[in-house]
Amino acid sequence: GATKAITMQRGLRVRGVLLDLSGTLHVEDTPTPRAVEAMARLKSSGIPFRFITNTTKEPKCELLARLGRIGFTVGEEEVFTSLTAARRVVEREKLRPLLLLEDSAKRDFEGVSTDEPNSVVVGLAPTHFNYATMNQAFGLLMAGARLIAIHKSKYFKTLDGLSLGPGPFVTALEYASGKTATVVGKPERAFYECVLREMGLGLDMDADGNNCNVTSSSVGECVMIGDDVSLDVHGSQSLGMKGILVKTGKYREGDESTISPPPAAVCNNLAEAVDLILGLSAS
Repeated sequence: GATKAITMQRGLRVRGVLLDLSGTLHVEDTPTPRAVEAMARLKSSGIPFRFITNTTKEPKCELLARLGRIGFTVGEEEVFTSLTAARRVVEREKLRPLLLLEDSAKRDFEGVSTDEPNSVVVGLAPTHFNYATMNQAFGLLMAGARLIAIHKSKYFKTLDGLSLGPGPFVTALEYASGKTATVVGKPERAFYECVLREMGLGLDMDADGNNCNVTSSSVGECVMIGDDVSLDVHGSQSLGMKGILVKTGKYREGDESTISPPPAAVCNNLAEAVDLILGLSAS
């Protein structure tokens, strides 16, 4: 159907745009319709943007290389991943994690000590999610280790259909150990605040000119575009941003009616969402 703008008012000053990657910008190695051209137009508009992703299968360097191969020009500083967010938590709290991650993704934790682990960090690790490693993680948790989930996504879209995300594995460890995971990726408030802070957006300044709190007025002028109605749209809207749901990737008919408030807009794809944003800020 046509773009359905529900609460996107004309003349809205769009101060920043956050964009999901997998399922929104591309599905595996295929860009979504007109996405390459739409991103070029968003870039030339001068509106600040960041790609944000819960992808934990690969480190940022591989992610950037893959985006380049399929036609997108993306700078390292334009991508904020949940692996980045997890590393910040590990460093800040001086944790030594058992990393339940694919070996390539562990590169984003280079230099972090993993000797005698006092924490378990769980991302998407298809080759390591087996009884032995899950049991090792369970043993550490029962001995007092912290449980950190890079995110708790139930499933994600591949060319073959839907595949289990890390969420079910995190939930299994929570259930067995009685512990509650600290979640660091989307849709956590701290994740979105961290991205907005890095963009220099939506933040109050204290007397010394340092960013402190995310302000509601400017956050209301930031837009999140994604295919996941709960993580992308509901997550960003609960912080006060405008969420645009796109009908690509993991979108299923009727997703927009599963959250309250509903998405600010529903678009067929990312290119339509960019058209809407550039139309709004121009009017």
